[in-house]
Amino acid sequence: MTVFVFVGSLLGAMALGMPIAYALLVCGLSLMGFMAATGMLPAFDSQILAQRFVDGADNFPLLAVPFFLLAGEFMNAGGLSRRIVQLAMAWVGHFRGGMGYVAVLAAVIMASISGSAVADTAALAALLLPMMKQAGYQVNRSAGLIASGGIIAPVIPPSIGMIIFGVAGNVSITKLFLAGIFPGILMGLAIGIAWWIVAKKENVQAAPRMPMGERLRVTGRGFFALVLPVVILGGMKFGVFTPTEAAVVAAVYSFVVGMFIYRELKVKDLYGLVLSAGKTTAVVMFLVAAAMVSAWLITVANIPDEVAKMLSPFAHHKTLLMFVMMVIIVIIGTALDFTPTVLILTPVLMPIVRQAGIDPVYFGVLFIMNNAIGLITPPVGTVLNVVCGVARISMDDAFKGVMPFFLAQLAVLFSLVLFPDLVLLPLQWLMK
Repeated sequence: MTVFVFVGSLLGAMALGMPIAYALLVCGLSLMGFMAATGMLPAFDSQILAQRFVDGADNFPLLAVPFFLLAGEFMNAGGLSRRIVQLAMAWVGHFRGGMGYVAVLAAVIMASISGSAVADTAALAALLLPMMKQAGYQVNRSAGLIASGGIIAPVIPPSIGMIIFGVAGNVSITKLFLAGIFPGILMGLAIGIAWWIVAKKENVQAAPRMPMGERLRVTGRGFFALVLPVVILGGMKFGVFTPTEAAVVAAVYSFVVGMFIYRELKVKDLYGLVLSAGKTTAVVMFLVAAAMVSAWLITVANIPDEVAKMLSPFAHHKTLLMFVMMVIIVIIGTALDFTPTVLILTPVLMPIVRQAGIDPVYFGVLFIMNNAIGLITPPVGTVLNVVCGVARISMDDAFKGVMPFFLAQLAVLFSLVLFPDLVLLPLQWLMK
């Protein structure tokens, strides 16, 4: 019955058009009212809700969110994103369908800097879509490729999604970051292979091969952009700084490079960039705080135990249980945005994961990857909406274009379900 109250109140509030954060608060109120009425709680106490709401946002690792968002703003405004695209163009732009490979390579590099799928997709779409359209590529297919590349950002560190999952699920963020590197690269390879297959239908002229000297010059101009992921990952691996401190390093580094080395970041731009990062942070933090209210009540109401009973036919086999959970998350991801899905499902599924003996870091990487894939599925599909706006195409056209790459990403996800060592062995090597 508690599961019905939880799901019914949440979906009911969403059906009335409430924002997700307020729907989560309504869900918390409904759960507390039901538990007080059935004797599971002594009484309905609104002070508990207020306290849990404040405690939800009062978490040190969450400080990484505004700084990584600010780093992304500085990166785009300071010219780092453009130089990454130029670097990719220099090395792979001359192949058949070369602009697509540029998009994939640039997406992987940018994912290792910002950690935001929407920011990366917006930057890549603004830079590459006009160029691909002018070169004669199909607009919907190009938009689909760029959207699919953008969703690598929540998987490859630094990932804002992994920070939120680590806080909500009490999982090491450093381990999540390191474990996400190889799966993120696999996602890039998968959409690169899918592009190689579909690009055969593109009747476009390949760009001329750039002389080696010019390639090296372009690489030199992008050197400072390439150094940032090395600094972040190296610093965390060798214990120089925590993920939260790494976010500050990323923001300061992007600011210094954009302002004093590339000189494209202007003082007059700073207010708008900080304001933009602040607005996005406020949305994320409000969601986290509201979700922590529901998370506490979910635990008190033993909802994970009820869900575990529903999944008990699969509990005897870890791979089968993971497969079923991933299918459920894929379906939910079509209706909910990335952050709400992470915040709602983490407190429900993590007890089941631990009870089944599944590595929480391994589950976390696949969970985040699955939710990232949900960003390119209609009707919500935030990243898909971004490329629709930039390319000025309909959601239907965009989804037709994204379909081959969506299937490629799903193939990677379920391959990792079948072969968990593809996540765990690279993590063990990186942790040495």
